[in-house]
Amino acid sequence: MSTGPGPPSPGGRSGPPGWARQQAHAQPCDCSRQSAFVPTMHITQLNRECLLHLFSFLDKDSRKNLAKTCSQLREVFLDPLLWPLLHFNSLAELKKDNFLVSPALRCLSIRWHSSQVKVCNVEDWMKNALQRGFCSTHEHLARDLLVKVCHRCPNLLSLTLSGCGHVTDECIALLLQSCPNLQTLKLENCVRITNRMLAAVTIHGRSLRTLHVDFCRNVSQAGLRQVRDLCPWLVLKAERSADMIPDMLPEEKLTQERAARKLFQR
Repeated sequence: MSTGPGPPSPGGRSGPPGWARQQAHAQPCDCSRQSAFVPTMHITQLNRECLLHLFSFLDKDSRKNLAKTCSQLREVFLDPLLWPLLHFNSLAELKKDNFLVSPALRCLSIRWHSSQVKVCNVEDWMKNALQRGFCSTHEHLARDLLVKVCHRCPNLLSLTLSGCGHVTDECIALLLQSCPNLQTLKLENCVRITNRMLAAVTIHGRSLRTLHVDFCRNVSQAGLRQVRDLCPWLVLKAERSADMIPDMLPEEKLTQERAARKLFQR
């Protein structure tokens, strides 16, 4: 009776004739064929919590683009829980429809560091037609956003504004009234902020713990002193603000120029 091919015998001797040839032509294990049967998952099959977590790693533009792909991802984009923080690096970003102002907002910052800020900081009565036309394209953007925050975000905790030369005392005072839990207010190079805003802090800033008014030229030492006296718990910082030359009305500037000419004539 014939026997089938077998493995090499102990001691290194070869097996029966033809065994090595059959082994050479044997089919190898196809692992790729097995991996083809691994089940896959589409992003829309994830639950809401996972989708919110994934969206949180994207910037505002990427979130908006992903939301355009299907209605389910658009619902995630519109979920208030996705928007506790909003950061903008220019006023032009406020024109985009790629973010949501919701009651979940806790921290808002608008930091505009550009040479164009100098144009906004020129006193209105001194601006020429070109400068006024430039400012008209964006002067309402920051104010409009802050008004929305006043109406929709009562739980705001922190606000930072830098280079927002068209934000006024009235706007900040309204926000202090509408967001009673505000703890941090940082204003830098906001030329229309004056002592009236500081007075509003002493009245409506009961939860405020940190106040910065850096390079705000229309804030005076008297206003800062009033805040320190009435709100001793407040961490107040005012770098260069009270040392800068404040805005003047045309008649005030003319009076000063006349006084300076008389002094030099003597």
